[in-house]
Amino acid sequence: MAESLLQATAIAKSYEGARALKGVSFDLRRGEVHALVGENGAGKSTLVKVVTGAVVPDAGTLDVDGRRVPQMTPALARALGIAAIYQQPSLFPDLSVAENIALALEGGRSWRRVDWAGRARRAADLLARVGASIDTERRVDTLSMPEQQMVEIAKALGADARVLIMDEPTASLTDREAAQLFAAIARLRNDGAGVIYISHRLEEIAAIADRITVLRDGESVATRPGKAVSRDDLIRLMVGREVSTVFPKREVALGGAALELRGVSHRASGIRNVSLTVRHGEILGLAGLVGSGRTELAEIIFGLRPADEGQILVDGAVVTPSTPAAAIAAGLAYVPEDRRQHGVVLEMSVTANASLANLAGVSRRGLIDRAAEREAARGYVDDLRIKTASLDADVGSLSGGNQQKVALARWLETHPRVLILDEPTQGVDVGAKAEIHTLMGTLAARGMAMVMISSEMPEILGMSDRIAVMRGGRIAGILDRAVSTQPAILALALG
Repeated sequence: MAESLLQATAIAKSYEGARALKGVSFDLRRGEVHALVGENGAGKSTLVKVVTGAVVPDAGTLDVDGRRVPQMTPALARALGIAAIYQQPSLFPDLSVAENIALALEGGRSWRRVDWAGRARRAADLLARVGASIDTERRVDTLSMPEQQMVEIAKALGADARVLIMDEPTASLTDREAAQLFAAIARLRNDGAGVIYISHRLEEIAAIADRITVLRDGESVATRPGKAVSRDDLIRLMVGREVSTVFPKREVALGGAALELRGVSHRASGIRNVSLTVRHGEILGLAGLVGSGRTELAEIIFGLRPADEGQILVDGAVVTPSTPAAAIAAGLAYVPEDRRQHGVVLEMSVTANASLANLAGVSRRGLIDRAAEREAARGYVDDLRIKTASLDADVGSLSGGNQQKVALARWLETHPRVLILDEPTQGVDVGAKAEIHTLMGTLAARGMAMVMISSEMPEILGMSDRIAVMRGGRIAGILDRAVSTQPAILALALG
């Protein structure tokens, strides 16, 4: 058996009476990728915070390299070689790659000459060790997301990190970019480092993990070899019940055209001559590689980037969504990809977020009717099964899946005829994903038209009535559900 790098034993933690961890045990071996999976709220984040010293547990022990750590702190965790790499890299965007790496590795001594050439050499060497070819003088804000993650990994290597925690590292990556990340992880494993890998993408978990530990309701319910557990087994362990399908597609009768695009273009965004029709009750999947123009097209429809040419029609009437307000008035709603930045206001309550896009609907004579606002929010909490301590709880205190449901509630409150969903289940657990998909089926049955942008091929194939594939700002082709396959979609996306 490989040598243990990290051992967490019977870790318990409560917040205001709510038990986040109930005696969780977890270990990481040298040269191992150990996946940590579970629904949002299962305790993964709390366990990571305990390991990195951000949270002090109420009970339990931590051992690093076989030695007991009486009380972990962030500084001690770094000194012991524990580093966390999150979905959004913590880099300084206005500084170069070399400067970012240097800030993480150099001491705080003052009045010394900066060895610029030495910084560049060290940064280049660390990047080479993870298989990344990045100019060390490039500013970080010019790097792609996978390039930024490679810089984060290089920083961890430079700090002699032996325990790397990766939290949803592929959430915003294409399959090709994810493969590059996996190659870097393989190098780390071969060098004897241990990787704690957290992801909701169960397919990649099975491909990369040596072992998998499943958390549910604050408890570790199973640890299995990565190759010995199926996707269905993982889902069953995570949710504690059978999940018949994550994609409960409902067959509904389609109505007339709800949304029509006729030769829509936006030169600055690279969108050229897009024509589409989405019918009432239809879910139109919008597929394509990153950079193909999917999000840009959604923003044009919603008035964030007014079209230069062409027409947009809602229920047969030409509309001019030059602003989001005009789009809302026309019956359009848009749930954006980045829910934390654009979908919800984390510091505001569930009630306030749910009414934010339709304040007129809960106002009387220019003043918000608080009772009406709470009543509307309570309806969405019940209908969408939003798990929250109260209607007054800040949305930032909710899990990712429940934040996404609040974002949906916010736009459903505008009573749209056309709903645009950009990566509706990105970063949410399998249980919440199934619930969001079920909700989409219910909305379709009520006659709502939906445009769903997704980078997850199973989601596109499982939930779409038709699939429009974008390439280079154009529609490369439209496939009916009956003939849609992954190879057919990729062939259109790649040209």
